[in-house]
Amino acid sequence: MTNKKKEEKRTGYYVTGTIDMAAQGYAFVVSEESEEDIFVPFVNLNHALNGDKVKVMVYAKTRKHRLEGKVVEILERKKATFVGIIKIHANYAFLLPSGKQMPYDVFLPLSMLHGAKNGDKVIVKIKDWEPEQNNPTGEVVKVLGQPGNNDTEMNAIMAEFELPVEFPMKVTKAAKRIDENISETEIKKRRDFRDVVTFTIDPKDAKDFDDALSVKVMKDGLYEVGVHIADVTHYVTPETVLDDEAYSRATSVYLVDRTIPMLPERLSNGVCSLRPNEDKLCFSAVFKLNDKAEVVEQWFGRTVINSNRRFAYEEAQEIIEGAEGDCKEEILLLNRLAKILRANRIRQGALEFDRFEVKFNLDEKGKPLGVYFKQSKEANKLIEEFMLLANKKVAEKVGKINKIKGKAKTFVYRVHDKPSQEKLEDFNRFVTRFGYGLKLTSRKSITNSMNKLMNDLQNKPEQNMIEVLAIRTMAKAVYSTVNIGHYGLAFDFYTHFTSPIRRYPDMMVHRLLAHYLENGRSVNQEKYEEMCEHSSAMEQLSANAERASIKYKQVEYMTDKVGENFQGTISGVTQWGLFVELDDTKVEGLVPLNELEDDYYEFDEKNYRIVGRHYNKVYQLGDAVKVKVAKANLAARNIDFVLADAVHKKRNDMPATMEKHRQHRREKRNRRR
Repeated sequence: MTNKKKEEKRTGYYVTGTIDMAAQGYAFVVSEESEEDIFVPFVNLNHALNGDKVKVMVYAKTRKHRLEGKVVEILERKKATFVGIIKIHANYAFLLPSGKQMPYDVFLPLSMLHGAKNGDKVIVKIKDWEPEQNNPTGEVVKVLGQPGNNDTEMNAIMAEFELPVEFPMKVTKAAKRIDENISETEIKKRRDFRDVVTFTIDPKDAKDFDDALSVKVMKDGLYEVGVHIADVTHYVTPETVLDDEAYSRATSVYLVDRTIPMLPERLSNGVCSLRPNEDKLCFSAVFKLNDKAEVVEQWFGRTVINSNRRFAYEEAQEIIEGAEGDCKEEILLLNRLAKILRANRIRQGALEFDRFEVKFNLDEKGKPLGVYFKQSKEANKLIEEFMLLANKKVAEKVGKINKIKGKAKTFVYRVHDKPSQEKLEDFNRFVTRFGYGLKLTSRKSITNSMNKLMNDLQNKPEQNMIEVLAIRTMAKAVYSTVNIGHYGLAFDFYTHFTSPIRRYPDMMVHRLLAHYLENGRSVNQEKYEEMCEHSSAMEQLSANAERASIKYKQVEYMTDKVGENFQGTISGVTQWGLFVELDDTKVEGLVPLNELEDDYYEFDEKNYRIVGRHYNKVYQLGDAVKVKVAKANLAARNIDFVLADAVHKKRNDMPATMEKHRQHRREKRNRRR
């Protein structure tokens, strides 16, 4: 039988999907035409890269009982530019790409370097890639600078995810033309809150203050709380260069040491920012609450405010903890109401993930001097609860009321689907090994037992690892015009109304709410759903860039600690090795399997562990281990560890076959590199 006939015999059918490439070089094709993702080995990718839309020929299931396929056509390239370091030879040059999702070097003719020098970090555009060529051909489109320089590396991360850093000149000029003076005519159109105690609470280094709270005790004993949000859409109108740029970016990006804003700084930090002692235009949600924090009356509309004070979270927290300070009575009142709102929300089934943020102490050149963790305290939760209340009530205003009248009007919701039963069961099986457990009989039992688990984990060695796994078990929240509710918050209606300076969907919500408050007709759902999908995709890219900047700083922090020992926890187990997270800094690195020389270890995927074939030594997710830093690779943004408390020397009685297995694995790893 010819090879062609053999292939035809194996061939099942064709599907179209998107490449999801793994760091190891293989990929999966995710397709709406297949319930199961299709495994594609590196040799069958045919130059397809991460995110590419492809046509794949699907084989029958392999011995591992999974669909396997081969890319037969690349229908659409996800990206054409890549970041990396130039290596120049006598007659040609190559780009050595950064990151893990471009597994080929890019050939560069010397005529296409455009001033780049050997060792520079650059952006390269792919110009040509013939089927018979192993490597694509490209040209340098921008020189970023020298590797290791902080600005170079942060800009490289933005370029890697194809996120813009600078604003086009026409956008900057349009921002400068905005008139920040507020006319008396405009003020008369609005509800005036300038005489009501109002303040902002934000991170101490923030400059874009897009939300403020006002509070007033009414004669009837109710509390009037105003959630005042910067009226960005008063200044940024549809079909303008400012709006087009904001939509394209869709979100601000928060790297370790800087913010790349969605709007030019004149708007984000100036005209729209709710700075103290300045009249500012807002779009507000105003609530009258009783002593039980129940909303007995609500109002939505445009306002003018004048913030009395700008608080950092730390300042507000000190007042909550008993210190004297401005607006003390108001802060304590709002905090009391916020705690009731939070308790009610959790009682109704909201999930309570109280994750910490990794932060760095940086010197003037951006070099990390230390790592610390930032956790939410009462001041953070005070703001969070009133933002959640406003977002919920705005969504109900449009969605709930109109459903009573008939078909709901098109709106932008923040939705969060329920987790799959299979993922919950897998997660539950894992946590039982630590003495925990979930009740999976109903939605209420799931959320109550999940919240109990999060509480029981406090200050335990396995806390961060299990919290990360719990979050991975959950679906991702996205923007959509199709309202399925928000599972994590236990809200039937939820949107994003409170951050229009940094999120485009909030601008969409402001415009739609204003339109419907004036009895406007329902807008085109298909158009807004497309805008929601774009916003969700850009939000994910932004999150990826933020994580990449954190990872870079973590690796940079560890570069002078090679050879040192640290205590850690196994945070991930793969067929290539063990991921270990250091307990004191949460830095994560890999212990390659081929560095474990005392046995041939096999991956037990179902039980999150590796097991020695000959001596039965087990390393399992959650195990405490001591590791030594073997390598900190800034270019690849990864760290290699070796186990400091393991037997590393080969046993004298090691079977000869074991060394052959290990050599084979080492060769495969080197080929991927």
